[in-house]
Amino acid sequence: MGKKIKKEAEPPPKDVFDPLTIESKKAATVVLMLNSPEEEILAKACEAIYRFALKGEENKATLLELGAVEPLTKLLTHEDKIVRRNATMIFGILASNNDVKKLLRELDVMNSVIAQLAPEEEVVIHEFASLCLANMSAEYTSKVQIFEHGGLEPLIRLLSSPDPDVKKNSIECIYNLAQDFQCRATIQELNAIPSILELLKSEYPIIQLLALKTLGVITNDKESRAMLRDSQGMDLLIKILETKELNDLHIEALAVIANCLEDMDTMVLIQQTGGLKKLLAFAENSTIPDIQKNAAKAITKAAYDPENRKLFHEQEVEKCLIALLSSESDGTKIAASQAISAMCEHSGSKEFFNHQGIPQLIQLLKSDNEEVREAAALALANLTTCNPANANAAAEADAIDPLINTLSSKRDGAIANAATVLTNMATQEALRGSIQSRDVMGALLAPLRSANTVVQSKAALAVAATACDAEARAELRNSGGLEPLVELLRSKNDEVRRHASWAMTVCASDELMATELCRLGALDILEEINLSVSRKNKFSEAAYNKLLNNNLSLKYSQTGYLSSSNIIGDGFYDYGRINPGTKLLPLKDLCLQEPNDIRAILLVNSKSSDVSPPPSTEDKSSDIGYGRSISSSSSLRRASKEKTRKNSYHFSAGVGSPTEEKSEPTSGRNTALSKGTTKEKGLRKGRGKKEEEKVKEEEELITVPKWAGEGSPEKEWYPPFDPDFCVYVYEVTKSILPINSIKEQIEALAKYVAEKMGGTIPKDKLQDFSWELHISELKFQLKSNVIPIGHIKKGIFYHRALLFKALADKIGIGCSLIRGEYGRAWNEVKLMNKSQKGVIGGLPPPEVYLVDLMFHPGGLIKLKSREADLYRFL
Repeated sequence: MGKKIKKEAEPPPKDVFDPLTIESKKAATVVLMLNSPEEEILAKACEAIYRFALKGEENKATLLELGAVEPLTKLLTHEDKIVRRNATMIFGILASNNDVKKLLRELDVMNSVIAQLAPEEEVVIHEFASLCLANMSAEYTSKVQIFEHGGLEPLIRLLSSPDPDVKKNSIECIYNLAQDFQCRATIQELNAIPSILELLKSEYPIIQLLALKTLGVITNDKESRAMLRDSQGMDLLIKILETKELNDLHIEALAVIANCLEDMDTMVLIQQTGGLKKLLAFAENSTIPDIQKNAAKAITKAAYDPENRKLFHEQEVEKCLIALLSSESDGTKIAASQAISAMCEHSGSKEFFNHQGIPQLIQLLKSDNEEVREAAALALANLTTCNPANANAAAEADAIDPLINTLSSKRDGAIANAATVLTNMATQEALRGSIQSRDVMGALLAPLRSANTVVQSKAALAVAATACDAEARAELRNSGGLEPLVELLRSKNDEVRRHASWAMTVCASDELMATELCRLGALDILEEINLSVSRKNKFSEAAYNKLLNNNLSLKYSQTGYLSSSNIIGDGFYDYGRINPGTKLLPLKDLCLQEPNDIRAILLVNSKSSDVSPPPSTEDKSSDIGYGRSISSSSSLRRASKEKTRKNSYHFSAGVGSPTEEKSEPTSGRNTALSKGTTKEKGLRKGRGKKEEEKVKEEEELITVPKWAGEGSPEKEWYPPFDPDFCVYVYEVTKSILPINSIKEQIEALAKYVAEKMGGTIPKDKLQDFSWELHISELKFQLKSNVIPIGHIKKGIFYHRALLFKALADKIGIGCSLIRGEYGRAWNEVKLMNKSQKGVIGGLPPPEVYLVDLMFHPGGLIKLKSREADLYRFL
């Protein structure tokens, strides 16, 4: 046998690179290896980068700076499973870094990551791909990308994965996505609730907690609540509450139950299965404040439904809530107070809290915690609304002082609620007096000046409720409350304007208050509001009319109408018609103007400017007048006429009853008029006709008393005294007031007025009646546009109508004054027709008559067809 020769090894091909083992200690070098075409190198590089990234946030930032993210995104779709798996693991870790998240959104890798959730992929890939999505879904833009790339469906499928990490990551991502309403709708469509409920049975608390949080979000939608109910989810939730070992889940479980209780069917189901009673017992007996708070919140949410309130009341939820008010936790007190507020919509609950609960709530008003005070005030506001018994119970529990103190709270809600309670209590007269005695008006000043519209509104309403008495209104005025109240009329908020107008209506009940409100500009603001279609309301119109009723001169100029309840007093003047928005000058300014060509301004004033009875006019060398000097010769020429009126002057200045008495708006005589004054000594009957003719024949300049205070700026100004009108008042009081028949009184007064204004004027002679010249002479003689009504001896329609109304008001005859066109004005009265049959058991409605003062003085014209009858007469 030949000797065996050893075969030599063949040398490697010249075009093949010899294997090289490299040990790298720099991350940058490994990052460069991510671009290698060799799968083994890619796999090992990814593994090394994964371990590096696990060590901390700084390493993640370093990898980002080295540009590792972009090449790694390409490896997510690599053909090799190991490379793909390792790249996915890296992204699961890196995605917790905010800068990496931002870059991943820009690179649009979401589709590649979601693809790793495919069923055929390994569990490890599922784990880290879902972890990456969970980290990314914390930001809104990433949520949108996940949703748009169809990420919800594979995530819901992975809820059934055998791996707990996959479950945890998937439910966390779903929880983040569920914050968006579109995602919640898709979760319902994909029937995810049964899978989520299964997670409640997990042995891992974090998975159970995330599942409950997710349910707490998606059950805000009605359809999801129905799905949870149909999947027996309520039983699982109640079992969690019953399990003491799961107390770390109780708060979240209560949040889900709170949502579900808003659904009536769920409420009935839980009540029928005994779950509701368990829930209330759990809330009452728990020692964990957050659990008690969430239980009360659950009751609050459910109690907004009327049927739910009924079921709660049947389960005596009120006892549970009262117990929670005694909790040491402020959060629990707040939640319990809010639940009581919601339950107050049920009448039975309101009645229950009347006996228990109100004293505890009042104690909470004294808390140092502003939120507690606000919640307690809200509960009391709801309890006392439309419930006098509860308002009384609150007063008996000494609620007034803490409520008034709450008006100075730092929280607007507390102030508004306290004002509401005070308003509810003030509807009862006895309680209103107690509130007023605690300086409530001063306490309401700050709320009236608040910048919060709700506080402004409630404060104005409280003013309207408490300012029903003259003393309270005076307190409001003295404390400076009218200024902010008037300012609220300018508010752009409808409710604020409405309540401010209401308060204005109440405050304007006093003439002094009405005058002050007008001075502050309330009338002008209300007029502006009522000219606006969008801003006006019934309260603003009522307030405006109430203020006008205390400023009859302006009312008559603007509206051309005074009702029988509008009693003309001293100082009234008729300026003539003015357009809406036009300002009416004060009487003082008009009196001090030089005579011009404007229509004469008619003044009604029987009150002397002197405090004490003036001396006899026989001893006067000059009169008190318009503010211009009057020669002594003029006074002397008038001495003979004034002698005849000596006693009448004393009557007007010294005896005020006939001239100052105000009558109620009735058609009967004024029974309140003091008849004793008519028997004053020294008073004389009207002058005889001969004496009157003698006086008329005297040619003299009519001198009128000078405006008080003229030449002495420091003295108060008074309107001119009208002695003639004072005589008229005395004469009609003496001769017409005693007449028993109202109709005869009207007829007699009409004849009296016509006699004083130039007598009967036939229709065909009306154009020959030279009243214009007479008025011009008076304006020239008085050196003023203002003419006292008693000076006019030749008057037509509007002169006579004003005099009739002024005298009728003095003796209690109810009549209206209406201004027409072209110098027309007339009076209307209402008389009962005894022959007419009325309604069963009642009187017939009164009939309206027009009083003829011109053509047939004393005649009464029945207004059947108003416009036609007026046209024929005028």
